[in-house]
Amino acid sequence: MTPMAPPEQIAPQGLSDYLDIMSKAVFQAGMSWKVIENKWAGSREALREFDPHAIAEMDDVDIDELMQDTRVVRNRKKLEATVHNARTMISLDEEHGGFQTYLRSHEDFWSTVKSIRKEFKFMGDMGTYYFLFVVGEEVIPHDQFDAERKK
Repeated sequence: MTPMAPPEQIAPQGLSDYLDIMSKAVFQAGMSWKVIENKWAGSREALREFDPHAIAEMDDVDIDELMQDTRVVRNRKKLEATVHNARTMISLDEEHGGFQTYLRSHEDFWSTVKSIRKEFKFMGDMGTYYFLFVVGEEVIPHDQFDAERKK
């Protein structure tokens, strides 16, 4: 079996890029990455291009509407997590003078993972590694990550 190529990295231009990648990690948890990949363009559309300020304003009525929208994976807890994560991202961005500054404010890779897991919903070790890698933050080699997280 051929190993999977690593995901493409981006240079985030703003909070919506961070929220897009984080939300993809959230929706991929427990799902086939192919399903998420196939739905992602529609998810971006349905989820307001991942504009964190627009998503942070969403309420139960908006979530109810999304639960009927076939463009997204209709998992209420993950949709609610996206709203929570948008609000948290805005708060951390303001608190640290930039979201990238928040990401880089930790003493090492594992303390960054721990903070993200604490602050954001549905962000496990693997999703956090994926998120950090894709947004171009420093991560430890995947083999090392896999070995250390199993300890």
